[in-house]
Amino acid sequence: MFQSAINQYLNTHKHSSLPLKAVLFDMDGVLFDSMPYHANAWHTIMEERGLHLSKEEAYLHEGRTGSGTINLICQRQFGRDATEKEIEEIYKAKTAAFNSHPLAEKMEGSWEVLTKVKRDGLFSMVVTGSGQATLLNRLNENFPDTFKSELMVTAFDVKYGKPNPEPYLMALNKGSLKANEAIVVENAPLGVQAATAAGIFTIAVNTGPLDNQVLLDAGANVLFPSMQAFCDSWEDLLKEFNSASSLS
Repeated sequence: MFQSAINQYLNTHKHSSLPLKAVLFDMDGVLFDSMPYHANAWHTIMEERGLHLSKEEAYLHEGRTGSGTINLICQRQFGRDATEKEIEEIYKAKTAAFNSHPLAEKMEGSWEVLTKVKRDGLFSMVVTGSGQATLLNRLNENFPDTFKSELMVTAFDVKYGKPNPEPYLMALNKGSLKANEAIVVENAPLGVQAATAAGIFTIAVNTGPLDNQVLLDAGANVLFPSMQAFCDSWEDLLKEFNSASSLS
């Protein structure tokens, strides 16, 4: 399964090999089991303002900047962009609603796979559409000696955000990486679209309620049902990447 996916990627992007140097991780739904809290917060705050965004739909917008999500719903419902004041007020309220939940736990298998990545001589980066300080501040606490702040890409860094490839192109630039020197781990269709548009081999982990086909249709090269399943398959996957490079 992995070999055919890798060969298809190499043929599509005209690369001869995948000499991996880094793994780029989304944060919500990949490193932290935080998406149920995000979905609930978005739904609650939108409904209070007469805007309709179901918890299920919130997963489809995961990875989009907060202002992007608010604008999209306003355009759909009112036929106009949200004002700067509306964006500020809604996102502030959404942040407060999110922070009212218990601290999100680490996603099962996330620390273990990060440890394996480091063990195998690769470095890890975070590429997130989130601007939630409570989660960003916990990265070093929960995943010590793993992420460098200067190599992170967050909502504060980007203009467009996912599904635009900008966040992942920025990550490649920050990490001094070529597109075939990294892989992406994403759980959201918009994140998968962004990563594939940046030309990076993309692994989807379906940690939410979406149908698998949504992530595959977004362009995922390989799909796992959980971070733990990805962690358990890491050695086999890396072996195939190394094999593809050695044959080039």
